Amino acid sequence: MNDDTRPPDSDGDTPGGDHGDGGRTVGARSIRRALAILRILATGQEHGVRITDIVYQTGLNRPTVHRILRVLIEEKAVEQDPETRRYMVGPEVSLLGLSRTARVPVKTVAEPYLRHIAEQCGDSVFLTIRSGFDSICVDRKTGSYPVKVLSIEVGARRPLGMSVSGLVLLAFAGDDEDVDEVLLGNEQRLAGHGLEPDAVRRRITETRTLGYAYSEVGVVPGTRALALPVFDTEGGLVASVAVSAMADRLSPERLATLVPLIRQQTELIAKRLSEVQKRRR
Repeated sequence: MNDDTRPPDSDGDTPGGDHGDGGRTVGARSIRRALAILRILATGQEHGVRITDIVYQTGLNRPTVHRILRVLIEEKAVEQDPETRRYMVGPEVSLLGLSRTARVPVKTVAEPYLRHIAEQCGDSVFLTIRSGFDSICVDRKTGSYPVKVLSIEVGARRPLGMSVSGLVLLAFAGDDEDVDEVLLGNEQRLAGHGLEPDAVRRRITETRTLGYAYSEVGVVPGTRALALPVFDTEGGLVASVAVSAMADRLSPERLATLVPLIRQQTELIAKRLSEVQKRRR
């Protein structure tokens, strides 16, 4: 299982410091907690996240969260807005991330195909990958339609199951055991968006049946969204490609045109990705 944002297993650190095997356990737990907090902050994008929400989503007590945040701020991995008191990812994390941009080959490979979809449909197109219990937007293209739906920024995280992209990444990635683990780990975070695990499971079943995820109520009010999976040539799930538009531009009737368009481009992405990977071997 990839790294995720599951709540750490307890509230406080074991007394006595990092000595011996017990110290290594405490040290590893502290690192996991810090990473879990960073992932939560990533979902807040530029708006930031309240410490109350961090406490709720991690299951840690407030003093522990505050202590971790203080260290992360000292290391410039976290910033705090002096006016709102909200926390957000700091500049050091962004700088570290620059060293990995070339390690997401699907982003480079998919770029012209995403642009083609945006040009053909006129709306916003998003490429999303999975990271543990989250979905991450790694690219976004906008079409020519004047009213653009920019529902998520590149680099932003969301709990799997929240959006059409997250539904696709859950529905086609693994078995029901994987789905159950993700929904359990994301239960508190999804509840913050008014989503219950059983409702997400029903959406996953629907997505598997249709071969795509469609929402008549998008993340942004007044919008709709559609997402399809990107598989590699061996049938493994790589990413999802989504289109988000104003509700009147993404009616059920328009799916007859958009689904084949997106599916054709996702197949071309898979083919091109296979060619790139073969050359690297």
